[in-house]
Amino acid sequence: MFKMLRVPAFAIVACMGLAAAAAETYNVDTAHTDITFKVRHMGISNVTGKFEKFGGSFTIDPKNVKATTGTLTIDVNSISTGNPKRDAHLKSDEFFDAAHFPEMKFVSKEVRDINEKDSTCTLIGDLTIRGTTKDVALKIKGGGIINDGWGNERAAFAANGKINRFDYGLKWSKTVEAGGLVVGPEVELNLAFEGVRKLAPDAQKAGKMEAKPAKAPAK
Repeated sequence: MFKMLRVPAFAIVACMGLAAAAAETYNVDTAHTDITFKVRHMGISNVTGKFEKFGGSFTIDPKNVKATTGTLTIDVNSISTGNPKRDAHLKSDEFFDAAHFPEMKFVSKEVRDINEKDSTCTLIGDLTIRGTTKDVALKIKGGGIINDGWGNERAAFAANGKINRFDYGLKWSKTVEAGGLVVGPEVELNLAFEGVRKLAPDAQKAGKMEAKPAKAPAK
């Protein structure tokens, strides 16, 4: 149903150092992908949560890294914090208003701060929540690319960033006696992606769990 993550395609090339002959598309393996978040509660602890329904792909073009694109779509109604009452509140008009805005989307735009030595970079993209679109910067860490031994090639990376929920209209606000907010304004994003593409029969002969050595493309 979801066609998510056409994500940091070029980011992965730049960060992970992939050298390939042509553009390749990896579909997100939802069984090995996590989209989680963390927010302060009453100024003294954190509440963590995740989204359980999403989908997508990322396309890597080693010949033209900047032309590679990516998008992510998440089902807002799949939010889970381990508390049904809290989840219902988050889906309400006081937060995501999932009835009118059932999806969140991320569309990548640019890669900056490429560091080939530690396989990191910064991915800039448009994040749309509740009908509002703002730039967001994600720190990317490449995890590697392997042949899994079952006829697939897998690529993985982690992404981390922060947003202010007030910027996206999630403005429910209540203070505690000490003066702080019950729910903090800053939301920390932690994402771990694994993508998979089916190898052609001849490419499957590369061997099981064999990492692909490669040199990062020039900036």
